Amino acid sequence: MIEIDFVSKYDGYDNYEEHYRLITETTLEYLQLDFSPVISISIVDNKYIHKINKKYRHVDKETDVISFAFLDDDPNRQETMKSKGIVPLGDIYISLDKAKEQAENYQHSLHRELSFLYVHGLLHLLGYDHQTSEEEEKMFAVQEAILDKLGVKR
Repeated sequence: MIEIDFVSKYDGYDNYEEHYRLITETTLEYLQLDFSPVISISIVDNKYIHKINKKYRHVDKETDVISFAFLDDDPNRQETMKSKGIVPLGDIYISLDKAKEQAENYQHSLHRELSFLYVHGLLHLLGYDHQTSEEEEKMFAVQEAILDKLGVKR
C-alpha cells in the first residue's frame, strides 16, 4: 500500500496523484523493495520553492525539485526499507514553473518533465544522490530505466 499526501495549488494537476502512485509502485518494483511508503508531494510555484531552497538548503534561487528524506539520519535505512512495513519516506516539492521552463528547454512534454522530477525526488528519498560522478551516473540510469518502464519518453 502506498500512501500519498498530494497537494497542488494548480487546477488540472490533480490526476498526477495517481500518476505519482504508479511511478512509486514501478520504482519500488524496479528496486525490489517491498514496503509501504508514505510520501507527501506538493506542486508549487517558483516563489514557494525558492523560499524553501533558501531556508533549508541556503541556496538563494528557485530549483525544480526538493526532497526532504526522513530516513537520511536513520543508521538502519537499509533494514527499514526491507521491513515490509509502513515507512514514512519524506516530502517532495516540485516547481510547476520550473518544470514548464525545463520541458520547453529540453523540448519534451510537461508530463515527461513532471514525471522525471518526481522520480528524481523519490530516488533521493530512497537514498540515492548525485554528489559524485559515479553516484550521478547510477542515479540517472535508474531514473531513465524507471521512466522507460513506464513508457514516459523524451
